Amino acid sequence: MSTSRLSILSRAIGVSLALLITLAPLPAAGPADPMSNILTPPTPKTPRINGPSVYGVRPESPFHYLIPASGDRPMSYGVDGLPDGLSIDANTGIIRGALREPGEYVVTLRAKNAAGMAEKTFRIRAGDSIALTPPMGWNSWNCWGASVSAEKVIRSAKALVDSGLAQHGWTYVNIDDGWQGARSGEGHPLQGNEKFPDMKAMCDQVHALGLKVGIYSTPWISSYANFAGGSSDDPKGAWTRGGDHEKSKRFGTTSFAAADAKQWGAWGIDYLKYDWHPLDVPHVEEMSKALRASGRDIVFSLSNSAPFQNAADWARLANCWRTTGDIWDYWDKTDQDWRFGVSEIGFTQDRWAPFAGPGHWNDPDMLVIGQVGWGPNLHATHLSPDQQYAHISLWCLLSAPLLIGCDLEQLDDFTRNLLTNDEVLALQYDALGQQAVRVATIGGVDVYLKFLEDGSRALGFFNRGKTPEKFVFNKLNRFGLNGTVKVRDLWRQQDLPDAKGSLNLEVPAEGVVLLKLRKVEAQ
Repeated sequence: MSTSRLSILSRAIGVSLALLITLAPLPAAGPADPMSNILTPPTPKTPRINGPSVYGVRPESPFHYLIPASGDRPMSYGVDGLPDGLSIDANTGIIRGALREPGEYVVTLRAKNAAGMAEKTFRIRAGDSIALTPPMGWNSWNCWGASVSAEKVIRSAKALVDSGLAQHGWTYVNIDDGWQGARSGEGHPLQGNEKFPDMKAMCDQVHALGLKVGIYSTPWISSYANFAGGSSDDPKGAWTRGGDHEKSKRFGTTSFAAADAKQWGAWGIDYLKYDWHPLDVPHVEEMSKALRASGRDIVFSLSNSAPFQNAADWARLANCWRTTGDIWDYWDKTDQDWRFGVSEIGFTQDRWAPFAGPGHWNDPDMLVIGQVGWGPNLHATHLSPDQQYAHISLWCLLSAPLLIGCDLEQLDDFTRNLLTNDEVLALQYDALGQQAVRVATIGGVDVYLKFLEDGSRALGFFNRGKTPEKFVFNKLNRFGLNGTVKVRDLWRQQDLPDAKGSLNLEVPAEGVVLLKLRKVEAQ
């Protein structure tokens, strides 16, 4: 973490005690219907190029990027200034190839349909770092649990495209625990089980859609769901399902990290969730080196409950690391210690902030919206509409990986709207990579501040109380927002009246007001 980034965080945190706010309670709101609480306007018919403005790739590694452009179909694509080694399919918007030389290549992405044309400046950085913005996609566990199969993964990938989510930057289709079979071949890499008969063909189908594929493993002998892990007491990796599962939650005498990583690279895997507890540096370092030697850029995500004392090592060796135990679809802490609610997790991330930045991200776990249930029996999330707005807002402010956990084939209009607001998602993939921190607690309202690459600020006002709050926030100058300030309501995608030193706000119970503020420079 650079000195400048630390000073920004210190300045943001240090303003909290200086804020002067007046509070007045509002009447409690009645029960909310999700469908009546859609805030974001429909996606326009005209093209809009979404997603990050910067993308990292290692020289010689396969390059695979879908231009995430929303708007009416059919749509055609182009790129001005595309470097040698890369090409674009004008019909699909998929950029493929490989870059030989390191460096930054600035290109212009283009998208065109019958309603108009859009363009966007895009920086391709060929160097040592990947995941320059937090990954976005879907994970199978909260939906299918151990019943996941290749057929369900392909269906989910198609749903990600058919629902329009891929047009807004949702990219990864990640298989969690439950795919693992026997070991075979040179070096005895792990193969798919009967539910995953042809991993390479499955990856090819997902890649053809412009998406990327993730996989799951553990350095233990057996995974949490009692499938084969990444080590064994047998030098050939023999493993039998059943027996004393708890005794197999340990490291075997033979590690297959190198062989497994090489196999994942050959299949076309783009993301690894590596899961055990407690996380330890030697096994993380072993897999980090194995992934680098795989011949493919594979995002390295650690799970779960990473020890804070090793945060600098996680940032050095991995791209993401779980800062907590498993999240559940409740706002508050449940009556079971191992079930963590959204509020309990989301509002305890400040100490991790100095370790986040391009290429390495704190991960407060998956999004618990839509139809979830840890498979195959699903239910609508227990979060209210306002709690869901707060959930997405906070994860985007935290620059957290965004992994949807619900059944993508059962997306309702509210959930789809929640996941396709490009102004909110832009906070998550802002190229500065600045994790928001709490800068004030005002009664029941927590205020989070995020600095953005263009010099603007994002402010999230989170009401953690049971009743709505109305107040005047009158210290914008504490954040360098002196004079006239342009104010944007990100969920409603509306400009609010210019502010001069203060904001008049109403925040719903267990909800959020999410704003982007930009100082108007004197002419």
